[in-house]
Amino acid sequence: MQTLETLQSLLSNPALIITTILIIGVILVNGWTDAPNAIATAIGTRAMKPRNAIIMAAVFNFLGVFVMTMINTNVVVTISNMVDFGGDPHAASIALMGALASIVIWATAAWYFGIPTSESHALIAGLTGSAVAFQGSFAGVNGSEWIKVIAGLLISTVMGFALGWGITRLIETLFKNVDRRKTTGFFRNLQIGGAASMAFMHGAQDGQKFMGVFLIGVYLSQGKAVPPSFTIPFWMIFITSGIMALGTSIGGQRIIKAVGLDMVKLETYQGASADIAASISLLFASLFKGMPVSTTHTKTTAIMGVGASRRVRSVNWAIVKEMVLAWVLTFPGCGLLGYLVTKLLMLILV
Repeated sequence: MQTLETLQSLLSNPALIITTILIIGVILVNGWTDAPNAIATAIGTRAMKPRNAIIMAAVFNFLGVFVMTMINTNVVVTISNMVDFGGDPHAASIALMGALASIVIWATAAWYFGIPTSESHALIAGLTGSAVAFQGSFAGVNGSEWIKVIAGLLISTVMGFALGWGITRLIETLFKNVDRRKTTGFFRNLQIGGAASMAFMHGAQDGQKFMGVFLIGVYLSQGKAVPPSFTIPFWMIFITSGIMALGTSIGGQRIIKAVGLDMVKLETYQGASADIAASISLLFASLFKGMPVSTTHTKTTAIMGVGASRRVRSVNWAIVKEMVLAWVLTFPGCGLLGYLVTKLLMLILV
């Protein structure tokens, strides 16, 4: 019954229709720009062909959204309570549109230039900038939820790098006296399993972030604030996972090249180490206090840790510098874009 009422509200509310289209656009963009990071190392080590890897990533993205939402919705709660769009529901819906439009613009530009910027950071920044524009101050920003973002950023960096380094060294120690020719099949399968786990955790983390935004839009359309606790409707899980899988199937060859081929030249066991390290970090962040962590950021730092375990010079630091710059610019850049787009829309439509 609640689902039917929500769908009726959607069809009778033009603002919610536009918001839903923008949310679908953001999820689609995430699928083709962020998801390729999950399979970049598997393709870079030639453990999988690009077509097969993309299909696998689409399937496991879909499963990640479904399964994690059944187990734990902490990330959804964090995102939905991060900003306050309370007040006039019509104006608040327009502000949310501004946030979503800015995220699509930022993510598409990053994809065009082949920079693996984080849609998670863009989502958080866009929502924050829009809330500030709507409220006219930082009163609309929930500081306690933002602390989780900073904590997640720091923890994913340290965990991704440390686990990437440690798992690589552990594998090298365990297989030190084993004929490498006999391990080819094992490490190839391990790499494929690692890529599948990364795709799963990408869906688990990012799918929940977008459902958090989806919930904001639905509640605003009903003139309500997002409550502290809620039940995520099945149709929302299905749409989010399906659109993300579709975006993944479109692919992201530029991102795959930057992450899987240009940053560090990896052997199969090293690619598997990076995927396993990043997956563990993402799972920890998802289950522990619902920290919204960037899958791109986590995977990249894991790859850096793997490269550094061999020698620091094996990492292409020019590529790393470019990525770090993109991350540093995303918060202020997309936040400012969200602020300006929201102000413009409110000037025109309110």
